[in-house]
Amino acid sequence: MFLEQINNFASWLGVEKGYSPHTVECYLRDVNEFFRFAGQGGELDDICSEQVRLFVSSLYSVNSSASVARKLSALRTFFRYLSRAGVLSHDPLAGIANPKGTRQIPVFLTVDEVFSLLEEPDGRDRYALRDRAVLELIYSSGMRVSELVSRDMNDLDFETGMVRIIGKGNRERVVPFGRPAAEALRNYFPRREALILARVIRGRPPERAALFLNGQGGRLTARSVERLVRVYGERAGIAVTVTPHALRHSFATHLLEMGADLRTVQELLGHVSLSTTQKYTHLNMDYLAKVYDRAHPLAKKH
Repeated sequence: MFLEQINNFASWLGVEKGYSPHTVECYLRDVNEFFRFAGQGGELDDICSEQVRLFVSSLYSVNSSASVARKLSALRTFFRYLSRAGVLSHDPLAGIANPKGTRQIPVFLTVDEVFSLLEEPDGRDRYALRDRAVLELIYSSGMRVSELVSRDMNDLDFETGMVRIIGKGNRERVVPFGRPAAEALRNYFPRREALILARVIRGRPPERAALFLNGQGGRLTARSVERLVRVYGERAGIAVTVTPHALRHSFATHLLEMGADLRTVQELLGHVSLSTTQKYTHLNMDYLAKVYDRAHPLAKKH
């Protein structure tokens, strides 16, 4: 019974909710962790709120508040799915609140750090042209790494400077990319054709659709992008660990610093809720002080 419901839940997440395989895997891992703790042996009817509370208490010794909240969210989604499907007559998480924790300020780079990062791929690197295009496109569009690696050639429109993105929940948006990203992409395309040709010579079918290819001529993976971004960040001497998400944060932060309104940034990032975008309103105190000095009539010292 339990395995059947888990499989149904996984299908529902992937098909109905449109979640990526990675996200579905994370949900299933968190749900299975709870059932290992509860020791239900496949039975669902006897799950109660007290077991959930004990499980949550056990998590705090090795998990942050954010991780506990994520695991609870996965359980909440699972049990609500079972309730709506008529499998359970009660919700074991009813009345259980998410842990309170401080909202973390997103890691982002300064403009100078971003420019240093973008300049890092060079003649030392076998895939420098591709990697430069990857970095430029993430920073120029603010797309998630999962969105980047799933982009196809026909998603790009160089005439309008727009890229079509399929985000979470299969929601589509179209966002602009700048001239530096367009130039980096055009410089990369001959290298892309060479990778396709090498793949064909090895007797494998060509990967014509994917925008970014790996060394074997197949679609580049999210893990590879995370690795190359981290390596270039280290080489650029950037103090924080640079991730694709940090570039996405930087994209949003720099737009807001330059005067973009929150609703526009929400649309560009593909956030459903404005509250999700509001975490980017963490503009540093130096910037706020400069704006105040420039704009307030009584700010300047006499």
